[in-house]
This record gives sequence, C-alpha cells and structure tokens, in this order.
Amino acid sequence: MKERGTATVAVIFGVSGCGKTEIGRRVAAACGWSFIDADDLHTPANIRKMQAGEPLCDSDRWPWLATLRERIEAELNAGRSAVLACSALKQVYRDRLTVDPKRVRFFYLKTPSALLERRLQGRRGHFFDPGLLYSQLQTLEEPTAIASVIDASVSREAVTAAIRARLTSVE
Repeated sequence: MKERGTATVAVIFGVSGCGKTEIGRRVAAACGWSFIDADDLHTPANIRKMQAGEPLCDSDRWPWLATLRERIEAELNAGRSAVLACSALKQVYRDRLTVDPKRVRFFYLKTPSALLERRLQGRRGHFFDPGLLYSQLQTLEEPTAIASVIDASVSREAVTAAIRARLTSVE
C-alpha cells in the first residue's frame, strides 16, 4: 500500500471482451493493489437491460459512473491503490472518473473486433449479451490523449507486463 497522497487508481478500459477483468485482476495482484470490477457495481436495471440485449444509454450510465467515482475517491482518500476494470467507452465518462489526473491512470485495451467476437462467443456466466458488442464499438471513443493504449491481442502476460511497466515508470 502506498502512502496517502501517492495512491494510484489504474483504470483498465475498453469494450466487452477486451480482457478488462482478467487483466485488471492480474495487474492488481502483481502490484499488491485491490481490484474493483465495475460490472459488480451496475444497477439491477442495467444488468436486466444488458441481459435482454438492450444497450445502455448515457442516462443508464451516469448513476453507475457516480458510484465508480465515489469508489475511486474512497480508495485515494484512504491512501490505497487499486485497479478498476471499467468500459469507460466515452471520453466524457473517463473525464468523470478522473478524480485526480496525477493519480488516476487510464489504460485502453485495444482489441481487433474479430478477436472480441471470438472471446465473447466463448465466454460463459456473464450477463453481457454478446450481441451488444456492435453498440459498444459504435459508442467507443478511442482515447486521443492521456490514456496509454495497450495492444490486447497479445498474451495476457504481455498485456499485464506492459501495464505494469507503465505504472512503475512514474512511481
């Protein structure tokens, strides 16, 4: 755990199937930080929509993003570092999560759509309807600044190492 004021929250983001949760867990374990899965913080109404194959709209996401921001603030205020796995598809969503630009770092898992489709078809036990991938790709605003872009088509180990290297380069 870092001292208060030096804590960091690494936000691993991208569309469904890019590996946010698995990579987030791996980075958190490698760093000795806590892990937060934004999917666990969706409202029951949001989960029902996604299970039914309905894409979320901004009005569905704003309360969820407020909850995520509160969680980031709590971690930073307590002096704890964490990894947050979150779609954060639009820049305005990432702006909302940026509690402190020096202590909230963004890592975009860029993944080819064909690979995303294969991963989602093979995924079991998740509420996200794979048919929603297209709507997420349409909503996605790839980062133009601030976020580190990580090629998520390589091995999980390589993705984890790339994020760790970027995190430790400024610690």
